[in-house]
Amino acid sequence: MTAGELLAGRLLGRYRHRLTHRLPGPVDIVHCLLDGGWTPKDVSDKRRIPICHEGLPEPDAGRSVVTWVGHSTFLLQLGGVTVLTDPVWGEVPGVKRRLTPPGIAWEDLPRVDVVVISHDHVDHMDRRTLRQLSRETTMVVPLGVGRWLRRTGFRDVRELDWWESTEVGEVQIGCVPAHHWSGRGPFTLCATLWAGWILTTGRERIYFAGDTAYGNGFKQIGARYPGIDVALVPTGSYEPRWLQQSAHVEPGEAVQICQDVGARVLVPMHWGTFLLGREAILAPATETARAWAAAGKDACDLWLLAIGESRMLDPSAPLHERRGPGTEAPSDHEPFPRLLRQSPS
Repeated sequence: MTAGELLAGRLLGRYRHRLTHRLPGPVDIVHCLLDGGWTPKDVSDKRRIPICHEGLPEPDAGRSVVTWVGHSTFLLQLGGVTVLTDPVWGEVPGVKRRLTPPGIAWEDLPRVDVVVISHDHVDHMDRRTLRQLSRETTMVVPLGVGRWLRRTGFRDVRELDWWESTEVGEVQIGCVPAHHWSGRGPFTLCATLWAGWILTTGRERIYFAGDTAYGNGFKQIGARYPGIDVALVPTGSYEPRWLQQSAHVEPGEAVQICQDVGARVLVPMHWGTFLLGREAILAPATETARAWAAAGKDACDLWLLAIGESRMLDPSAPLHERRGPGTEAPSDHEPFPRLLRQSPS
């Protein structure tokens, strides 16, 4: 055991036994910095990140709505319950400024009933955003993450371990494993748990992967939660691969996760908002589209959402017909939706 590994072991918290990959150490970080860093040099393509300005659609009775706010933040309107995932409306400490603004202005949000948080990293658990929420909001989080929320005054904080679940209204929320880690600084590594979430109503089931690398266990998620309609899976922040593979999937692995859990629709996330990987800005979208096509999947079942775009799930129609107003599926000859090639106005 090297001195670095010994030090890392002493710094890791109570959930270190849940790790499935070796965490990068100080030597790896220095190597990455000397090798060019972990963000791209050319950011001119940020103008081509698709942004939708149509606002939130009015949800019809019996129809759920998925809206991508940006990064890992989604607004999910499910069974009369409004859910936010990993809400981040501001800047992230230590990260370059946002490439794109939140897809929905804070003042335009409907009343939020539930927040689910995948882990405590600053780009997923933004305390400034959380402080703006009503203290009556139900907070569903992995083990250990609730401590700060209770101190901040939230009254209904539910901490779950992997494979535990809770219910809010008509929505069952299940906590499932992820291949990641936690910590807001060097002395809180793995002090809290990390997770993905399954949200189930009587009509549909959505998988929110949070942040994850690839590994064993995704087929088990699909077996325990069969019939997943939509998988929200990260596809960005994956280069340099030797450094990022312990924490983030690359596009081909994201497609494999979708297949492993048995979901029909894939919604790529964790790209187009913050610079956290060295890959080209649009690569998470374009490479996911290529991997999806290579896997022989239906192009209509890859929802490459624009930031701020909504899609409706209609339980009376096949999933490939479930779209929000003003959107259109890519035609068979298009490698990705036309929005991806347009600069936002």
